[in-house]
Amino acid sequence: MEDKGIPKEQIYQMLRKYKEKDLTHRSGRILGSMCTCPHPVGVKAYAMFLESNLGDPGLFPGTKALEDEVITMLGQLLGKEDVYGHIITGGTEANLMAMRAARNLKNVENPEIIVPKSAHFSFKKAADMLCLDLKMAELDDDYRLDISSVEDLICDNTVAIVGVAGTTELGKIDPIEDLSRICQEQDIHLHVDAAFGGYIIPFLKESGYDLPEFDFKLSGVSSITIDPHKMGLAPIPTGGILFRERKHLEAMAIETPYLTEDLQSTVVGTRTGAATAATWALLKHLGREGYREVATSCMDITHKLEEGIKEAGFELVTEPELNIVPFRSPEITVEELAQRLEDKGWAVSLATYPRSIRVIVMPHLKAEHINDFLKDLETITGD
Repeated sequence: MEDKGIPKEQIYQMLRKYKEKDLTHRSGRILGSMCTCPHPVGVKAYAMFLESNLGDPGLFPGTKALEDEVITMLGQLLGKEDVYGHIITGGTEANLMAMRAARNLKNVENPEIIVPKSAHFSFKKAADMLCLDLKMAELDDDYRLDISSVEDLICDNTVAIVGVAGTTELGKIDPIEDLSRICQEQDIHLHVDAAFGGYIIPFLKESGYDLPEFDFKLSGVSSITIDPHKMGLAPIPTGGILFRERKHLEAMAIETPYLTEDLQSTVVGTRTGAATAATWALLKHLGREGYREVATSCMDITHKLEEGIKEAGFELVTEPELNIVPFRSPEITVEELAQRLEDKGWAVSLATYPRSIRVIVMPHLKAEHINDFLKDLETITGD
């Protein structure tokens, strides 16, 4: 820390030098991230509410009203208007809250949760933090959760089962309808991690895509994670957690005597209202029509990429269900392929099961970016 402060112009110049080291989504070179360029309307709304703290909502009643409206709108999007929840930091916190609610409501001595092997690593964090025994269910031949494996793992200590709507690595949608039936029959909390899929599946279904049900329209679904900072185009960090019933929030409530609310259910205490404002602004500004255009545009480019990869002689690991394309080379290892792409300036990521390169076609990727990528891909094995 400086003894005497530095002029702000010099500070900004110093910051720009650090920023220049970062990759940008706008360049079209980031292919493996589930985040994207935030929409300018969301950015402006975010800046307007920088000092709003939803952890102390009595001081910021306008911001709290925005959050209530956002939760209602997201509930409508996911099949149930009267839901309960919060705008939080992202999918990890949302999944943690869902597991905490399930554990507290069930109140068994040695609680267990069942998640698919494709589940996000946040469930490992949740299990560690909440002292849960994590049971990993197998996947079927199409890399979706295998229902028979889940049924084999259920026991009296099972407090929650997780299904994923848009898996992190492959974009698969687990058989949530079957899970809903099982969880209703056995009175188990069903959590749907739709951090990625929550902002694209409903709009693709509205556009005629044949995709399975995954949300509160299924009566066995107890909670859903949805991330506005992914396909919702909101600034980072913006996540959402929705519960079917108020009791889920009440099961986590802690007394907060010196704040303007008596009870608090979120993990984070001080909680920015800016993320809520950005989410509200984008839901209002883009509307269903705008989000349908975003979703279908991403899928159009996904199909273009899919065909180009095949024509270049590479293998698709599985047919894309959403806007994620996993592939590999028949000639070189996935690690070598990733390195050669990185050498050409592409930021890709690796899927672990099955081992492959995954390209996530987020809204910042345009047709010209995919054309450039495919041109480089065609030269890869000859390098």
